[in-house]
Amino acid sequence: MSVRACLQNYRVSPQKARLLANEIRGKGVEDALAILDLSTKRFARPLAKLVRSAVANAEDKNNRDKAGIDVDNLVVGTITVDQGASMWRIQPRAQGRAAWIQKKTSHVKVVLSEE
Repeated sequence: MSVRACLQNYRVSPQKARLLANEIRGKGVEDALAILDLSTKRFARPLAKLVRSAVANAEDKNNRDKAGIDVDNLVVGTITVDQGASMWRIQPRAQGRAAWIQKKTSHVKVVLSEE
């Protein structure tokens, strides 16, 4: 049995988000949250919140459907980080020129499964 949680259009580049996603993939939920709480990366706090949301989804599914999910044995099964829509901004440059800046967003999906 698996449960999932999604985070859409978060303002961090996918490359930076994948660095943290690779650290917690395959780990238990408690270990993953400990890694994220000790991380100095800016995306660690929203990712920890997303993992906690997936755990809450598992508890709700267990109470609602009597699915038999043991919350203590949950593991971060798959975590995917995809690129979302990009915002384009203009940065003024020298001699009246302008440079385009691309502000990237990310879509993150976490799937928790039982061991």
